[in-house]
Amino acid sequence: MKHVFLTGVPGVGKTTLVKKVYEAVVSSGVTVNGFYTEEVRERGRRVGFDVVTVSGERGRLSRVSAESTTDRREYRVGQYVVDLQSFESVALPLFRDMREGNRRVFVIDEIGKMELFSQPFIRAVRHTLDSSSCSILGTIPVPKGKPLALVEEVHSRQDVKIFVVTKENRETIIDDIVSALKECLK
Repeated sequence: MKHVFLTGVPGVGKTTLVKKVYEAVVSSGVTVNGFYTEEVRERGRRVGFDVVTVSGERGRLSRVSAESTTDRREYRVGQYVVDLQSFESVALPLFRDMREGNRRVFVIDEIGKMELFSQPFIRAVRHTLDSSSCSILGTIPVPKGKPLALVEEVHSRQDVKIFVVTKENRETIIDDIVSALKECLK
């Protein structure tokens, strides 16, 4: 096993767990790079998502939009318009940095519908999955509706351990995830 992925229904706490796990491995001396997604709220209402690097750089992933505002192609997931240029400008350089350094754990939260509009992102994830230089700590959505090809690939890989996060286990599963990730790094 080389990579660890978390899956579960939206809002169950996958991103929170990813943050706790990478903080735990960093405190044990492991180098971590990558990104996670974070809800953006205004007046208590979710208005979108940002992509945030583990070092704190932030970019827009999506925002609520009722209608199309430009003539260029728009990428939408439900009520959200995906800002592909912003996402790629933050996320893609992390993959290049990882290849150039001795990074050991690469966080990808998440491989979901919004992120999968980016073909360069898909190629970078595939390359990283096949790379010998790091282990991925990532999240994937629970299959719903039309299958997402890259998510299906992750599910079918022999070198991936998948943890299903639930409301019942999210407080107790962290030690198992940290142990699995540390096992990947041996």
